[in-house]
Amino acid sequence: MTFTHTFAGNSLDRADTMRRDEAQIQAATDHHASLYLPLRKLNVLVNPAPSKSSATDSALQLCWLSQHQVAAANISVTPVLLGTRQDTAHFAIDVSELDDPTTALGLAEDCHFEDCRSAAMMLSADQSGIVAQSRSQIDWHRRHQFCSVCGKRTGSQKGGHVRRCPNCKSEHFPRTDPVAIMLIADGDRCLLGQSAGRLARTGMYSALAGFIDQGESIEEAVRREVGEEAGVQVADVRYHSSQPWPFPSSLMIGCHGRATSTEICMDKTEMADVRWFSRAEVDTALKGRNGDLKLPGPIAIAHHLIASWVAGDIEFA
Repeated sequence: MTFTHTFAGNSLDRADTMRRDEAQIQAATDHHASLYLPLRKLNVLVNPAPSKSSATDSALQLCWLSQHQVAAANISVTPVLLGTRQDTAHFAIDVSELDDPTTALGLAEDCHFEDCRSAAMMLSADQSGIVAQSRSQIDWHRRHQFCSVCGKRTGSQKGGHVRRCPNCKSEHFPRTDPVAIMLIADGDRCLLGQSAGRLARTGMYSALAGFIDQGESIEEAVRREVGEEAGVQVADVRYHSSQPWPFPSSLMIGCHGRATSTEICMDKTEMADVRWFSRAEVDTALKGRNGDLKLPGPIAIAHHLIASWVAGDIEFA
């Protein structure tokens, strides 16, 4: 079964060959047909979609600007090459330095900057994937201006896919942090938790999750995180699907697992609550008919892990 999650589905050709040629990148940057996606304080420029399509049900679309509009604004930062479509180069550019982007960029009245998480829920899958790439890379460049080896300021090269230090010649690449997110089942029950931060404030329960350590497999990370957060032991682990999560730059690796113990011994520092919930309880909550159990919406891979288990798509021998 194939899953296309929000923030996945980017259809741009990432143009690896072009990135190897700085002259070609510069020519594309200056080409009149190139398109630019502005982000301001990590919010993306959007405008209303022409009409709601039954195929995508999109209320918004990305607002691409022409090379002329961007050049006229005299922005000091280097744009990031996202890729190409039909030989047209597409860039993301951070316009946060502009006090009045509407005037400087000559924006139409219906264009506005929208929080990327909110925008993604109203964009097509393809466009939400472009948002994930754009936000993650713009944020990485903002955070990594200086060399971690010698401390000197680095410069963007390869269309924004590497920062190179002119002093010690070190190269620094955009990072993606792998996160294991897992729904653990014990027959007709599944394990859901509230982290001590945001989920506890919202009252929402979700699948357990945690960063994968260096030198650790996905399966090992699933077992370790569940053991640490809930004190539950896990045997079989099966991969479900993955989702880019650009807040700031994670890859959520979704799995299902079978519990071999059921007693919960919760980490009270990390978690506010961990419980077993019946399939019937979770099914009712997914259908919006259980106000006592709040679950993540379809924007999150956790929703799809839970829905697959409720539907009986995942079985362990």
